[in-house]
Amino acid sequence: MSGLISNKKQITVLSDGPYEVKGNIPLVRKTQIVSEYGEPLTWQKNEDLQLPSEPYQLCRCGHSSDKPFCDWTHQTSGFDGTERADIHTTIDRQETYPGGTKIVVKSDASLCMDSGFCGTRFAHISQMVSDSDVPQVRAQLMRMIDHCPSGSLTYSVEPGGADIEPDLPEQVAITTEITSSGPINGPLWVTGNIPVELSDGQLLETRNRVTLCNCGHSQNKPLCDGSHREGK
Repeated sequence: MSGLISNKKQITVLSDGPYEVKGNIPLVRKTQIVSEYGEPLTWQKNEDLQLPSEPYQLCRCGHSSDKPFCDWTHQTSGFDGTERADIHTTIDRQETYPGGTKIVVKSDASLCMDSGFCGTRFAHISQMVSDSDVPQVRAQLMRMIDHCPSGSLTYSVEPGGADIEPDLPEQVAITTEITSSGPINGPLWVTGNIPVELSDGQLLETRNRVTLCNCGHSQNKPLCDGSHREGK
């Protein structure tokens, strides 16, 4: 499929290079908010960033001295930006957690980047589903899934029903994650159904929530796979 898209807002992955962001897509900073036990709870917007140009380029290799923007260091750093993400639809890959009667919780493991919203210190979402007849548990499941940045987790309220997605703005967020050892740089969080075009002209499935690698180490490029937490 070629890159001819009716939506003017678009992100293009340049071969072994940066992300080119077109359509004056707002760029912001967001930080995880965690509990006193380190459990991710929600996201806080910290700052609107001024766009340097239109289109603008965001670092993908992780070595730019002008992050989040590209300074073309990838040309001398030996960056391998080979794109391996599955271009098929998430519905083809989803698995449903058993036990839900009032909510149907689905997972697409290929999108997961272990952001941590899928569990508490007591239980993982997959274990909580069996208690989803309890309104408080069901509400908590919905909140947790709505905050999953990658969209790996989704839910519907009945079998075969459409996934219910949070109402998110068209924007790119530079994220900060809070870990036990302190804040770390997270992925680029793209929201609002912005198309992402690969360097060969094919399109990733357009989704409401997408997390893009900006550390250079993901094995599922251009998507984040959580490698930024491994200290590589």
